[in-house]
Parts: sequence; structure tokens; C-alpha cells
Amino acid sequence: MQSLELRNETLVEIATFLVRRWSEKEDVIVEFSDKMETRTRLAENKVILAPMEKRIGSFFHRYRQFRTSLWYESMRIKFCKKILSGDHAFGFILNTLETLRIEHLGRKIWRGMDEEIIFNYSYMLISRPQLHTVYGKARIVEAFYQYFMFGAIKGEIQSSHFEMIKKATEFAKRIVDESIKKDFGTEWLEKKVAEIIKILDLDSLLTVPVSLPFMKAGMALTEQELLKFLTIITKNKEGDFGNPDPKAILSGDNVYDEYKVLLDENKKSDNKGLTSEIIEVQIPSTNNVDESKIYDFSLINSLKTKFKDWKSGWKEQHQRSGDEFDEENFIEGNEPFFIDVKKSIKTKIVILLDHSSSISSDALAYKKATLALCEVLAYLKVKFSVYAFNTQNREVVCWQIKPDNVKWNILAAKRLAQIVANGSTPLAEVYGKMFPVLQSKRPDIFLTLTDGEPSDPNAVRNMTKSLKNLGIKMVAIGLGPNPIRATTIATNLRHLGYERTLAVSRLKDIPGKVIRVLGEGT
Repeated sequence: MQSLELRNETLVEIATFLVRRWSEKEDVIVEFSDKMETRTRLAENKVILAPMEKRIGSFFHRYRQFRTSLWYESMRIKFCKKILSGDHAFGFILNTLETLRIEHLGRKIWRGMDEEIIFNYSYMLISRPQLHTVYGKARIVEAFYQYFMFGAIKGEIQSSHFEMIKKATEFAKRIVDESIKKDFGTEWLEKKVAEIIKILDLDSLLTVPVSLPFMKAGMALTEQELLKFLTIITKNKEGDFGNPDPKAILSGDNVYDEYKVLLDENKKSDNKGLTSEIIEVQIPSTNNVDESKIYDFSLINSLKTKFKDWKSGWKEQHQRSGDEFDEENFIEGNEPFFIDVKKSIKTKIVILLDHSSSISSDALAYKKATLALCEVLAYLKVKFSVYAFNTQNREVVCWQIKPDNVKWNILAAKRLAQIVANGSTPLAEVYGKMFPVLQSKRPDIFLTLTDGEPSDPNAVRNMTKSLKNLGIKMVAIGLGPNPIRATTIATNLRHLGYERTLAVSRLKDIPGKVIRVLGEGT
């Protein structure tokens, strides 16, 4: 793995973005502190993180731990009613139970986190102290934590104490399961903590020492050593996570792609490693841009759910004949057979977003809808690039939001967020600026989203013809404040040579319309 590291200001930016995205709370603040372990203060809407240098492993492994700990704190913000201090046994045990509860609830939403959670569990186990280094009743608390969280303990403990720990763990897991099944929250679990305290024969106010790693921060294990811990965790957690491959988890390929992009972009200053393909296209600055305001998480999640079949590549369809008979559908008078149909998108698409002044009154909703589109295209692994245009200093400017060779990421969202709706709709001039890009990339579809009439229809018609001659399918979506106006705009666009035009009066419909256009080619 690369030895380069991310600057602290970059990590805070990444952390803020991830916490706000995962928790769906737009005003959460993130900061680093070398005086405490990672924790969340709900009343202050704040997540405090332990510095990266306090973590164990290579920088990439520390980044993975950092990222997963952010996910846990985000789930606490989303699902916990209170977070007690872990300095005493009562609060420590409640927070431990809550960790398992919010993990289960969070995994229902963020299914792609499983491998990272297991990876993080391995380093959590590595970082816990050997029991012989913990003294007094605190040893029982630590042993309970290890057995409850990992299904294993590090070191030896009296057999009578171990029986108490097993009994307390069984009870704790049972009440966590009940809280999940019956949708009971923090307050309900809090009432049960006293019973665990009683089983363990503890004082609720017993001081719990901060658990420090037994290894030096930053020290990397060998792959064989880490794989050993991963194997233990996957075996002990197979009831929750199935049978994931420890070697695949160790590689962290999905996260490494993201990490490498961040490293590459971190090496650059303002443009973060991106270069414009042509001089006529500019790259927006990402300094001091709050992209969180253009994230509509309910829209993004609903779209991902709606098109999840396309993610897997297969979709179940009912027909008159097929692979398997569906008795219920037959009784209801519907097509009685169902078959699995291959559903995937191989189409390459370039998207152009109109940011003329006419969109200014709906600019926020427009950005939310187009960002949701980008999130879902990335989720479906579609190869796409995004551009926008507006007028700046009385000159039309074409902006590169995302090139096709870079994954959709935080910085692309920032570029989109900072585009200001201004000016007219000089589509022909914009197409002229983009022509070298389109000529070299040759996308399957060039999609234009616009809410106005172009300044020079004849020039647009000529440019459309030139682009079609390159083998590019020209598609346009007409945006209007109501169905009649949207249909009028789409009809007028059809006369400019576009092969397909669609009308949209509700901005939230944009992503679904675009994805269906892409799906028509599958």
C-alpha cells in the first residue's frame, strides 16, 4: 500500500462529509482531539475523533479503521437517544449494547459496510488489553466487553468469573435482539443494564480505565498476523455476517479505490489532481464549499432501493412461460411463470447541466436531483461524466464536474454545489466548447438537461447534427415548472435534432428518467 498520508484538514473534510451522509444530519461538526478517544456528543451535534496516529497499522489500515469508526458514530447519531460516559461501568455497558444495536440497524441501510466492520473488529480485538494487565473488578468489565463483542477473550480469567461473563453475555445479546425486533430504543436498553451489572456482581459506578493498545500506534502487523485475527472474527461472527472471505476482507479493494483517489487528489491543491481535457472547459474550485446542503438522502436511498435489481445484474419478471411456476400469481390471474432477466447498463454517458439564470429559483432542488442521479449512477457502476454551464463575467463557461476516469466522490459534489445559476442558454456555444471532449471520448449518449430555449436554435441544430455524426445519441430533458411547460420545452427541443426528448416537471423525477433511458439499451 502507498506510504503517503492524508493531511488533517483533508481528513476533517472527508469525515464531515461521511458523518453527515451516513447520519443524514446536515449540521454535524467533526474535529480531532488527542486528549480523548473517539466519541459523539449528541447535545452539541459533534463527533470527536482520536487522531490517526493513535491507531495501529499501516496508514491505509488506519484509514479503514477511521472510516468505520465514523460510520459507527454516524449510526449513534441516527439511532441513539443518549450516549452516556464510558468512564463508569453502567455507561460503558450501555454503550457496548448500543454498539451492537446500531450496528445491526445501520447494516440494513448500508449493506456494503460488512467487510469494513469485520476488518475493524479485527483491529479492535488486537487493540484490547490482555486481561492480566487489567486489575480488580475492571477486569470483569473488560472480559465481558471482549466476549460480548468478539466471542473471545485475551488471556485467562477465573472459571467462576467466566461463567458470570457467559451468562451476562447471553442475557445482553438476548435483550439487544429483542430491542431490534420490537423497535425498542436506548431508554429500554438502559433499564436492562442494571440486570447485567447484577449478574457480573459490579458496582454501577465502578471506574473503567481507558483501554490503550498494547502495540505502538502506527505499528503494522504482518499480513499473516492480521489474517489470523480476521479468521477468528469471521468464525465468531458468522451468525451475523455469514461466511465472508478473510483474504478478501484483508485486501480492502473497494475502499482502496476510494483511498487512492483521495491520495491522488490530496497531492494537488485546488484542482485535486484533475486536469481539464481542453482549454475551453474549466474546473470549479472546491475551497470553502459546503456540499452537504445538496444531498437528499431519502431520494438517494429510495432510488438505490428502486434500482437495486440493476445493481445485482438480474431482475425477476413474470411471463406466460418461464423457468418456475408461481402459484400465487396464477391464482390472482397474473402471468404464472417467472424468469431471471439480465439487467445491466453498459452505456457510457456524458451529462450536461444547464445552470442558466432561469433555474436559479429551483437551483437547490435541481442540484439535489442531479446529485442523486450521480450517486445512483456510481452505485450502478455506470461510466459517466458530468459538465455544467453558466455565465461568469459576461462570458459563458463550461465546467467539468466529473470526468469519466474519476469515481464520483466528495470533491465532485463540491464542484457541483458551487456552480451558480446565471446567464442565458447558449447551447451551441457550450457544445462547441465540449466538442473536442466528445470527439475523443465518443460516449454512447450525450444528455442535456435544460429549462429554457437555446439562444440560437439553428446553431444548436447544426451542432447536434455534427455530434450525431460521431455516433453519439443526442438526448435532452426539458425541465418545466408544470407538465404543460415541460412538455412544450421538450417538444421544441425535439425540433433541434435530438433523437430523444423527455419532459420533467418534478425535479425529483430526473434520476429515474435518466436511468430508464440508459436501461433501454440493455
